[in-house]
Amino acid sequence: MLGSTHGTLTTDSRRARVVACGEQPGPAVHGRPAEVDDLDVGGRPLYADVPDLDRFFRPESVAVIGASDTEGRPNTGVTRQLIDWADRVGARLHPVHPSRPSVFGIPCVAAVADLPEQVDLAVLLVAEPLPLIGQLAEAKVKFAVVFASGFAETGEEGAVAQERLAAAVAESGMRLLGPNTNLNAFSSFRDDLDGPGIALITQSGHQGRPVFALQELGIRLTHWAPTGNEADLESADFLSYFAERPEVGAIACYLEGLKDGRSFLLAADRAARRKVPVVAVKVGRTETGARTAASHTGKLTGADTVVDAAMRQYGVIRVDGLDELQDTAALLARARPPRAEGVVVYSISGGTGAHFADLATEAGLRLPALSEAKQTELHQWIPEFLSVANPVDNGGHPVGDWRGRKIIDAILADPSVGVLICPVTGPFPPLSDRLVQDLVDAAEQTDKLVCVVWGSPVGTEPAYREVLLGSSRVATFRTVGNCITAVRAYLDHHRFVSGYRSPFDEAPRTPSPSFRKAQALMRPGQQLSEHAAKQLLRAYGIRVPREQLVTSAAAAVRAAGLVGYPVVMKASGAKIAHKTELGLVKIGLTSASQVRDAYRELTDIARYEDVTLDGVLVCQMVERGVEMVVGAAHDELFGPTVTVGLGGVLVEVLRDTAVRVPPFGEEQARDMLGDLRGRALLDGVRGRPPADLDALVEVVLRVQRMALELGDEVAELDINPLMVLPRGQGAVALDALVVCR
Repeated sequence: MLGSTHGTLTTDSRRARVVACGEQPGPAVHGRPAEVDDLDVGGRPLYADVPDLDRFFRPESVAVIGASDTEGRPNTGVTRQLIDWADRVGARLHPVHPSRPSVFGIPCVAAVADLPEQVDLAVLLVAEPLPLIGQLAEAKVKFAVVFASGFAETGEEGAVAQERLAAAVAESGMRLLGPNTNLNAFSSFRDDLDGPGIALITQSGHQGRPVFALQELGIRLTHWAPTGNEADLESADFLSYFAERPEVGAIACYLEGLKDGRSFLLAADRAARRKVPVVAVKVGRTETGARTAASHTGKLTGADTVVDAAMRQYGVIRVDGLDELQDTAALLARARPPRAEGVVVYSISGGTGAHFADLATEAGLRLPALSEAKQTELHQWIPEFLSVANPVDNGGHPVGDWRGRKIIDAILADPSVGVLICPVTGPFPPLSDRLVQDLVDAAEQTDKLVCVVWGSPVGTEPAYREVLLGSSRVATFRTVGNCITAVRAYLDHHRFVSGYRSPFDEAPRTPSPSFRKAQALMRPGQQLSEHAAKQLLRAYGIRVPREQLVTSAAAAVRAAGLVGYPVVMKASGAKIAHKTELGLVKIGLTSASQVRDAYRELTDIARYEDVTLDGVLVCQMVERGVEMVVGAAHDELFGPTVTVGLGGVLVEVLRDTAVRVPPFGEEQARDMLGDLRGRALLDGVRGRPPADLDALVEVVLRVQRMALELGDEVAELDINPLMVLPRGQGAVALDALVVCR
């Protein structure tokens, strides 16, 4: 009943007190000095800084330092590709080499200082980039790219070298991509494709290849940002920039780690505000994956449960495989918003339709039964003995003549239908050819989403290569799983952005009145006693039981009379974490003699265990409710986090918890409860009354406020158990742990 679990909560101590103590505001926002309104109560930025990367992707002039045209040298191939790229984007290219008069017939200068003009972009083909940073700054170069490896990805020594590089870049005022990046940003993109495209962000160039190859299927790629080790420019910078680009329909990311969790969330928030979908593979679900990613890029992968929750909180669609990344991003980039959320499965085989419907329903897609009137209409062209409720089984023959298009149009005309999916398990010409042509033609005449799963393992059939891939309106997949993943993401994304309200807009800017009271209770470097911890909760309006701290058996008896029997007695001291395990808790005491005996026993155990007490708590006994845990912790990437879950001993046995990254509002707090496997306990089971959800949500929000305001002063904060009483009766914090920094 009184078990406890402990997390940590820390933030940067200087930034956390910017507003409260009147210090100068923090980092620049949108290219200008940050104002107080740009910072939350902990001094953290509330808006994404969007770098102007136009001159990076479309420079007017480029310098290639270390350029070469000697065959067989690695720099030669890179130089040749950069020359071709500069020609495509219309940039003037200047080779730089100390001993070459020209490179590939282009006049070469000996040093950066000799460049004939101020350049937008410098590409460094050198092993030691640091000595050049100052020269580039003097030449007022806007952007630099460093391909060299041997930095943070190699370990501690490399990390120190990367810190020196980053410091030099920060002082220069220039922006840098890399180190340990590659040529992907300078790849050849098809310019004959139109419509919204995919912008790609990768921390491993090879992992972006499947998305880049979508161009061969007629899907436009607008940009590719291979961020490497992110000594300066990071994934969040490109995410913010791409979210502002009108030609970008979706952003696809392959992430091994995040340089700064909050920067990433601010960028994701910018994309959500603009309704731009972000699809991401994030490495680190397993310990092995996290370890490998760290060796590759030198960045933290983050506790995966926090990463997952944070991404969902800001609408980032997380997928597991590169095939899912390309298919989901392609669909989201090109599909119009849904007119309805209903999905209809249309097939030539009852078995195919039933199997697909099972998988789709299990994944959370809604397959509504078509109305009786609609089914009657479909039976004009489909035999009566076939089911057309949803899935719609046409039996095969109608797709080979005029009836096929009639069926498709009738389904799409249903107002409850937003998505039509037709799985084709294998080619069966000429029927399959007529079927896909009808689907393509119908898709051109509707604003609803039409998807086809072309199940052939060959993929060379004209119906697939020419008809389906030739359509910009039909979303074509090769696997059922990818189709279901993409359609679910499509519906989830549009549902999310349609009601999106940025939590950063409502984040507290100034400390609450509770903050000053709480500061007086802090004991730097110490753990608070339970009594003091509950005073801290009380300062933030969190209800605790009636209780008194006593230092004698006689005082304990008097306190029990005032609190009211039955009572709970607990040893209270600054260094007691797990009282139950030490026998320092006595429950259900109903008489003065029991209270006297309990006091003596508790103090005897404390002496035997060498535990220093500040007294014994005599507490109101609260039994009727659902035990929950609410706490705050510190994540290395995202900073303060708030957790809620089943409490008491269940938190350690079931580990049924949900986490969010502040700031968040009431809706997200309620969504946290929906994430719990044991959510039904709060609704009342086996005759128990429903719990007071409003009171539980209020506690979660108050703990969030504590996390935001006391982040640099509290290392651990844990309420376990929080007894959530029946509806309308509130919630009571029965035990609390607070460790001060």
